[in-house]
Amino acid sequence: MTGRRRTRTTLSASSRLSRPVRATALAAGAVALCASFTAACGLVPGATGGAGDEPVTVMTWAPQDTDATNKPGMPAMALAYAKWVNSHGGIDGRELKVLTCNDHNDSVGAARCAKRAAAENAVAVVGSYSQFGDSYLAPLEGAGIPYIGGYGVTNDEFTGSMSYPVNGGQPALLAGLGRALAAGCGNVALVRPDSIAGDQLPVLLDAGLKAGGHADAGDQLAAEDATEYGDQAERALRHATGDPAREGCVVPALGDRTDTFMDSFRRARASHPDVRTATVLGSVDQRVINATGGASGPYEGAYITGWYPAVSDPRWGPMKKVISEAAFDDDRIDPADAGVQTTWIAYTVLRAVLEKIGDGEVSADTVRRTLNDGLRVSTGGLTPTLSWPYAGRLAAVGFPRLVNADVTLQVVRNGRLVAAGQRVGDRNGVADMTSVLERADVA
Repeated sequence: MTGRRRTRTTLSASSRLSRPVRATALAAGAVALCASFTAACGLVPGATGGAGDEPVTVMTWAPQDTDATNKPGMPAMALAYAKWVNSHGGIDGRELKVLTCNDHNDSVGAARCAKRAAAENAVAVVGSYSQFGDSYLAPLEGAGIPYIGGYGVTNDEFTGSMSYPVNGGQPALLAGLGRALAAGCGNVALVRPDSIAGDQLPVLLDAGLKAGGHADAGDQLAAEDATEYGDQAERALRHATGDPAREGCVVPALGDRTDTFMDSFRRARASHPDVRTATVLGSVDQRVINATGGASGPYEGAYITGWYPAVSDPRWGPMKKVISEAAFDDDRIDPADAGVQTTWIAYTVLRAVLEKIGDGEVSADTVRRTLNDGLRVSTGGLTPTLSWPYAGRLAAVGFPRLVNADVTLQVVRNGRLVAAGQRVGDRNGVADMTSVLERADVA
């Protein structure tokens, strides 16, 4: 991505729904016609009839083999889930077929993935990652294909009528991190991509800081695909140490390049007073902590916000069983990775949808209708019970589809990412950021 800004046009709810509604009307007409000419009519393209007919086709996409953010574990988890569920009789007797697509961290690639989903009659896009919501959501909406469980990396996922997010994305993570840091930090420096997605981060972190009575963070822009961040590390440290009475905090939020930043930061911090680091899952995970020295590395003591319980929590047992049985030798799938976890939860939603449809026709239209008709999905305690009203509590600040704003706080202790306890949220370490985000100054 680049730092070039683009002017976006926000579609009204009626215009976003016009094509799917028209598609529904055409499908209804086709059914009526088939009632008169039964022998001449087959199934609607992209749909299956009762259990045991054609496979249910879905797609999962993510960037892979790029110079910036990569999420190979998400499509790998989707394929493992399909392999496992099909080996156990499918979902209500239906075989699950998963298509995967690499968006190459590029707007053109994201649009191509969406168009391919439509061309191959996918009934949903499930558990995916892309920074280019304005490129893929329009083709999906035009085809009436629901987007279930995106990673939440852009605000578009919380506005599109075809989007069904399972977490609070970057809005919840940054707001939660700000809330957690407000009491213990002096000056806070945010280091984030000089990109359209990156432009959304400061206001969200600041919302959490303000909720805790703290001043806004210093906003430090950085190239998303840089090979070193010496200048940015120096500037962040100067800002964070500007108040000698309080220990400052540096918050790198650079996705896969956070590790590159921390390498530069480790060298630069030796000539500055002590500061604390903090970031969000997706920028850092246990694998990164291990690779950078564990307990002796730069992340020791860092606070990290996530959407879900720590990977050691027994509620992840079913996911770990699937990985063990269907992908035990696939090193792309890290059960501690937030992308893998999001894909697992998204397919949990898909399964609930298909079980609700039962022996009825499965199509993009029926999947979408089932989600819109008040379906409530239990994820085994990994999230609150999920459902998607047309406009949730956060519609007034531009996030009508954000229905789960829960965050958890973890800390790197002795080289391990563990639950931080009650520093933020309830006695289980879970905080609902809905009220904080309701006060966010989101343009």
